[in-house]
Amino acid sequence: MSAIWTIIGMAAVTFATRYLMILALGSLRLGPGTTRWMRLVPPSILSALVFPALVAPAGSLDLSLTNVYLLAGVVAGLIAFWRKNVLLTVTAGLACFLILNTQLK
Repeated sequence: MSAIWTIIGMAAVTFATRYLMILALGSLRLGPGTTRWMRLVPPSILSALVFPALVAPAGSLDLSLTNVYLLAGVVAGLIAFWRKNVLLTVTAGLACFLILNTQLK
């Protein structure tokens, strides 16, 4: 039961902090430079989360050709850059991972 209260408390704190920021800054107009900069935040955060898993899947740096995570990530990155299609990128990256994982393991 305490886990439920912990989750409810975390949700309330998260909601409150975000709501207060929206309430305080809701009427603020951002300049074009700030708007361009803010558009780069989600890809930066995603890269920061994904990159360590690609280059160190077992906890230590692995840049070899047997690292299926890195190879599939490179393929997914190239397809994302080339086609700019999220569904195609995820599908191709996952397919590449599954194929390489069965072949190299």
